Amino acid sequence: MYKILIADDHPLFREAIHNVISDGFPGSEVLETADLDSALELTQSADDLDLILLDLNMPGMHGLGGLINLRNEAPTVPVVIVSAEQDKQVVLQAITYGAVGFITKSSPRSQMTEAIEQILNGNVYLPPDIIRTQKNTSRRNQNEPQGFAPELLQALTRKQLLVLERMTKGESNKQIAYNLDIAETTVKAHVSAILRKLNVHNRVQAILSAGDIDFTAYLRR
Repeated sequence: MYKILIADDHPLFREAIHNVISDGFPGSEVLETADLDSALELTQSADDLDLILLDLNMPGMHGLGGLINLRNEAPTVPVVIVSAEQDKQVVLQAITYGAVGFITKSSPRSQMTEAIEQILNGNVYLPPDIIRTQKNTSRRNQNEPQGFAPELLQALTRKQLLVLERMTKGESNKQIAYNLDIAETTVKAHVSAILRKLNVHNRVQAILSAGDIDFTAYLRR
């Protein structure tokens, strides 16, 4: 089904995440490594990888430097950080440097499975508590951008506003499609249009910048 590389120097955690993948995505092939050098070698020899689950603190990583090296070597393979680190700035920097998701090691098994599924479906994943923390910080910090300009939001259609509202709740495209009773392909089209109209590069930027929007006011028009 999928070919996934787990790069982590803790054998017990590799075993745990291996079990999550085996149970949640039956038939998937799982590769394992315990340091950055061997992870880089595997990405070069296995050109059909679907996903890399990367620990920030294993040998050779040097923090986010290892992520940058891996993205340079395998720019087309999605990389997700799986770490005990929960500092929101580290999480957001990881996304900025090319990770498509961040899963905390303290996440429940079901949440890990859902996160991996979202990422394999082409979505970006951030832990809900990280999103909430970042929104609260943005509200307190007057030096940070305070959301989108009204004219950008007014350029969104009613359906696009509804999709954006669901995105800020951490819902995947599949969940949004179910809740709004539309096709998942339609949701993807709306998300692409939203990112273009709001002039942001990815889903995470849209979610974090939209944290203070009063959707009721815009949907009332």
